[in-house]
Amino acid sequence: MTRLGDSVQRAGELLAQDLSSDRTVEQLLTETGSRRYLDLSDLPAAEQARLIGARAVELLPSVEKLAERIDERRAQGNGLRIKLGIDPTAADVHLGHAVPVIILSRFQRMGHEVTLIIGDFTAKIGDPSGRTAERPPLTDEDIARNLAGYRDQVRPFFDFEKVRFAYNSQWLSGFTLPQLLGLLSQVPVSALLQRDDFRNRLSEGSGLTMSELLYPVAQALDSVELDCDVELGGVDQLLNLQMGRRVMEVRGQQPQLVVTMPLVEGTDGSGAKMSKSKGNYVGLSSSPDEVFGKIMSIPDRLMVPYLRAWTEWTDEEITQVTARLEARSLHPMDLKKILAGEVVTALHGVEAAMAARAGFVAQFSKKSFADVGTLPVVELSEHGAEGIATVLSKVLEFTPSASAARRVAKQNGLRLVIEKGEEKQRAVVLAESEALRPLAEVVREAVAAQPEGTADAVYLKAGRKIAQIRGL
Repeated sequence: MTRLGDSVQRAGELLAQDLSSDRTVEQLLTETGSRRYLDLSDLPAAEQARLIGARAVELLPSVEKLAERIDERRAQGNGLRIKLGIDPTAADVHLGHAVPVIILSRFQRMGHEVTLIIGDFTAKIGDPSGRTAERPPLTDEDIARNLAGYRDQVRPFFDFEKVRFAYNSQWLSGFTLPQLLGLLSQVPVSALLQRDDFRNRLSEGSGLTMSELLYPVAQALDSVELDCDVELGGVDQLLNLQMGRRVMEVRGQQPQLVVTMPLVEGTDGSGAKMSKSKGNYVGLSSSPDEVFGKIMSIPDRLMVPYLRAWTEWTDEEITQVTARLEARSLHPMDLKKILAGEVVTALHGVEAAMAARAGFVAQFSKKSFADVGTLPVVELSEHGAEGIATVLSKVLEFTPSASAARRVAKQNGLRLVIEKGEEKQRAVVLAESEALRPLAEVVREAVAAQPEGTADAVYLKAGRKIAQIRGL
């Protein structure tokens, strides 16, 4: 049996047990978390290909062709040449950015040669994928700063000591106009205009620059330079990756295979992909408690996509727990706690995951938040005149912006929790319009509307985050 097969067998036994038990969950997180470092080179080519294909949106031309290419390279005594291109366009990285890196790590642990292309040249053009307007180009200083942040934050998912880094300015900056024209004479314009975002922008009368139009060709030349076997990217990159196949063929090379990854939905369940601008993301530099809480806030329907995207669980294991959910022998909340623990384990380790789990249970199983001694505090004397959205974003830093706070309210995630005597907590859901009103006004009106007209304690909740309000 392979090393992965042994691990799956052990995990399967744990998944059949009581998954509300801390002891069982800790054993499970230890088992599945260790897979991030598991040597997968003993897997047969067909099993390697299936493992990659199981997490891909597209694997072109096919899973079978990937297995054939693996066998072909093994016969030559080599691994596949795998490429992932990175345009270092942002300093902050979230879980959505980790999806292709996790797959890249699996290729790495299967014994293949991995190259990260740092798009210092193409970043100055700006990949237009999925955009409605041209992206501003980056400076060399922007690129260096963002790359440093990227490496530090993605490190839990990837062994940077076993990877080759290459900067595409090394070959693209010397590409001459005659060379470019000779290549473009063999690339039909229709291939460049197949993209929905390009067609939409043109039909709406928006601008489309030549640099944007040629971006896929520049990216394809990276694959030519590496004589690439496989290129990874998000599903929105599909046409760019297929251009790599076309240009490699023009250059007389064996076309690369293409593996596209899903753009995972954000934590708010709105259907939008995970994005910092929408506030529906989990930052890779977030604390264990924050990561755990954000995962616990997701709709139940996102549990399986998240298990597929960010854990080392196999399809068989996911099927095992979903069958238990359907049979009602596993509560969705218990599975969500395991999922949250998996993500914290990846970023901070099993010990931190179990501590975050214990903290979450302690905080949300209490009848009174007064039993929780670590809540942040907002003094009405100091911040009562400020709008609730401003308090959430600038004082408590519960949300990245005031607009994100309003979105939480729109989704019924913003509320006051009022405690009085031995009564249970009373929650007052705050409308989006109330998020703009001064905190003190809203709190005093909510307390006055209670049967007693007074309160022993009041708390402000935004999603899973809680703060105590003092100075009524």
